[in-house]
Amino acid sequence: MEKSAYKALPMQIIKEGTSYLPPGGGVPRLVKMDSPAVTVMTDLCQVPAATIRADATAAQASQAMIARGVRLLLVVDAAGFVEGVLTARDTMGEKPVKLLEEKGGKHDDLRVADLMTPRDRIEALEMAAVLKSMVGHVVTTLRESARQHALVIDRDPINGEERIRGVFSATQIARQLGISIQTFEVASTFAAIESGLERWGFGKQVTQR
Repeated sequence: MEKSAYKALPMQIIKEGTSYLPPGGGVPRLVKMDSPAVTVMTDLCQVPAATIRADATAAQASQAMIARGVRLLLVVDAAGFVEGVLTARDTMGEKPVKLLEEKGGKHDDLRVADLMTPRDRIEALEMAAVLKSMVGHVVTTLRESARQHALVIDRDPINGEERIRGVFSATQIARQLGISIQTFEVASTFAAIESGLERWGFGKQVTQR
């Protein structure tokens, strides 16, 4: 097409009170159980990953989660390679209590390395499978694995290296389904999701595969 065929786009004056949209600051769209799974995935191509180093303290990790408004941090080394993941459940649940009972010390002494799930114990979903799935599949996957989060991996088309592409959060999914969740306990989260869906007559859809 010749350049002369391109028409100028219409423009308008910016209204008083106009703000700007920060990264990840959009209002999550409401979804249904049969909506595409990617509509509830935090895409790290669009939203910067929330990361932390393994030698950071548990308190610093909690502050980082609050600052970013997330409940999961990728634990990375100096080169940016993933060493593990840390969730709010790891820092505020039973894990730190049991660790202190076994090893002694104070909560302030705990480091991310003490509480995180190491890379070799993390199971992730394939982006190719996610693209063919619906929200209901993700809900079932999280519930049956008794997890609040799931990572999604993709592969570099040139060298084939694996990269973390996205994150699924049960809390975020519930929010987009229109269900209020106030806890990071897995059982409570999915009980609330199922209860909300049953009120709308969609209870059976949770177990779709």
